[in-house]
Amino acid sequence: MAEPPDAAIRRRHRIHELVLALLAQQGDLELLDGDGAALSGNPGEAGQWLERNRRVVARYQALVRSAVTLDALVDQEVNRGFQAPMPPTP
Repeated sequence: MAEPPDAAIRRRHRIHELVLALLAQQGDLELLDGDGAALSGNPGEAGQWLERNRRVVARYQALVRSAVTLDALVDQEVNRGFQAPMPPTP
């Protein structure tokens, strides 16, 4: 079941805020190297350049997955708190 557009926008905003908070916790934030050794023509250097950028992207992906997981856990706990108590069984 798809969530309403406004709920999806709010969720995306929450995840964005979580990603920013997680990024703020990072000590040494690396950025992609856009014009590195890959342009020099040396295959060994190009491979190192590519591997480094792959590791940087993987780190950002891990931060985003962490933010999505945190958002889902918070949402689950909030929704659990709003559930009506079960009536006692006879």
